Order: sequence, then C-alpha cells, then structure tokens
Amino acid sequence: MTVSSPPPHAGVHFPPPLLYVAGIAAGWALDRWRPLPIADGWSLGRAAVAVVCFAAFAALSVAAFALFRRNRTSIIPNRPATALVTEGPYRFTRNPMYVSLAALYVGVTMALNSWWPLALLPIVVLAVDRMVVAREERYLADAFPSEYKAYRARVRRWI
Repeated sequence: MTVSSPPPHAGVHFPPPLLYVAGIAAGWALDRWRPLPIADGWSLGRAAVAVVCFAAFAALSVAAFALFRRNRTSIIPNRPATALVTEGPYRFTRNPMYVSLAALYVGVTMALNSWWPLALLPIVVLAVDRMVVAREERYLADAFPSEYKAYRARVRRWI
C-alpha cells in the first residue's frame, strides 16, 4: 500500500475575487436594463452601510494578508500552503478573505444604488463556496490532517 502525498495546491486556477467582480458586473448590467434603485438619490443610511462594509473589508483583508505574510504562506490558491493560519480573524471564520470580499461587494452595491447585485450575492457566495472553499478545504485537510481537523471542529466556515 502506498501513501499518497497531498496535492501541491488547492486546484483553484483562477483568482477567486473574479467571482465577486462577475456578480457585481452582472448586477450592474441588469440595472442598466431594468433599474432597481435601493433609494431615490443620496441616502445617509445607504452611505453608512457602505462605509461600514468598506471598513470591514479593509480590516479583515489587511489582517488576513498580514497573517499570511507573517506565517510565510501564500494567499494564492494555486500555490502550496506552508502553514495553517488559525489566529486573528481566522479564530472566528475559516474564510475571512472571502467574508471581506462579500463585505466589499455589499459596499459597492450600496454605492451603485441597485438591488440587482445584492440579489446576485447568494449565487456568488454559493459559487465561491463550491468552486473555491470546498477545494481549499480538501487540500488543507490533506496537507495538515490533524491540525485542520481540529481547526474545522472549532471554527465556522463562514461566520
């Protein structure tokens, strides 16, 4: 019986942020066809939501990038992971980078003042979950078997 080694990477061959960009672009295109504004004109509530979302994106993404750099592992999913990052925002969600991109997505949606991109967000998150996160999790389970099993048991996939 031969023991197989883990794959060299998660097998995600495209930048995951493209899925979020595609959702926003499709929503924007739908809005050009059939406008569906969130509010008439400028709205303090909409602006507040956008600012909170942009701040959440900045905080989560900066923290995640810094931790990956400190742990000397790649954020690019078609490169090998050299460490399992479980500190900082990774204590609360296994995917703070994708959560941050969802926050950015909502912020951009508020800035665009259209319900269409927001209506497409569940499809985007589902695509990220199936096409990216599932592959990354299989890879991490193979690359860090006992550590990743324990991590999965104590931290949620999303939030």
